[in-house]
Amino acid sequence: MKKENYELAVGLRRELHQHPELSNEETWTKRRLIKFLKVHTSLEIIDRGSWFFAAHRAGKNRRNIAFRADFDALPIDETIDLSWGSKFPGKAHKCGHDGHSATLAGFALEVDQQKPDVNVFFLFQPAEETGDGAIQCVSLIEDEQVDEFYAYHNMSGFPFQAVGILDGTMFCASKGLTIHLDGLPAHASQPEDGINPVFALASIVHAIPQLINPADYQGLVLCTVVQIQAGEKAFGISASNGVLRLTIRALYEYELERVQKKLEQYSAALADEHGLRIRFEYNDEFPETANDKETADKVRAAVKSAGLKDFEMKEAFRGSEDFGHLAKLTKAAYCIIGNGEDHPHIHTAEYDFRDELIESGTDLFLAILEQ
Repeated sequence: MKKENYELAVGLRRELHQHPELSNEETWTKRRLIKFLKVHTSLEIIDRGSWFFAAHRAGKNRRNIAFRADFDALPIDETIDLSWGSKFPGKAHKCGHDGHSATLAGFALEVDQQKPDVNVFFLFQPAEETGDGAIQCVSLIEDEQVDEFYAYHNMSGFPFQAVGILDGTMFCASKGLTIHLDGLPAHASQPEDGINPVFALASIVHAIPQLINPADYQGLVLCTVVQIQAGEKAFGISASNGVLRLTIRALYEYELERVQKKLEQYSAALADEHGLRIRFEYNDEFPETANDKETADKVRAAVKSAGLKDFEMKEAFRGSEDFGHLAKLTKAAYCIIGNGEDHPHIHTAEYDFRDELIESGTDLFLAILEQ
């Protein structure tokens, strides 16, 4: 990566860091990225409302390769002393999406200057953190007949600037499941006159280990209780409504659906037994992100030709990544680049993206174009 392009990308990254925006609120971020590309490149810019992409068109009958970066921030306070720290309380780029976008922008500078003999598309995506960003952008694949799609995520706990990859599932599928139970209120001295949901809630929680018994599944399955709530702070009234919030996840989407169905059926049967009304609500739905073997091998080859360090992931991440929506529709590969074994982890207040990864990511993407 050219020094001047790296410096421009680092400046952009730090500017993005100062102006964090949460998922589906990224209006300033999007405008700033578009302006950067218009000022520093001659790439075509295609604005799709909440998202956009840039295009380097080499001509017909050439490979169509796409690369993606996310640009939303997290609802976390900036508590570390940075000259480029967040200007907005309660919001900060604590996952490194500022760095992902700066990498893709720096890569765009290089492609615009080198003009490779392939068609290259640069997708800038909102709302990865809530799982509904990538699905907004899937039309890019059909509109531009994308043959291959690539992306990376910075990740702490792994060697600095080393690229890690895995065939098959790279990130688990997951979703938030809320179970609402409604009964009837009664005076606390006469609970038998009402219908209290807490016993059904307790039974559901108690049954979770049985419902996700590892012997019944091919891959990892998890069900995590994130909140339980019942009744009000009124000592004279027996609780009449309850909420149980769970995060369910699995290595494979079809097994996530099995876990969901088991929880729904078990909960519905309990509700019927106790005379409760029940309804289900879903949030933050993520598909599994699975790497295609052919494109994953291109990443491996690109790592070597770019002179970068590499390592094979031993297992998929339990966390989720909405790049899976794109990977369902074309050959795709998602890799990580290490922040260092001791660097603060993403989604913590102590974390900040390491600018050196901009160069690593750009060099990796450039080498992928040559595969």
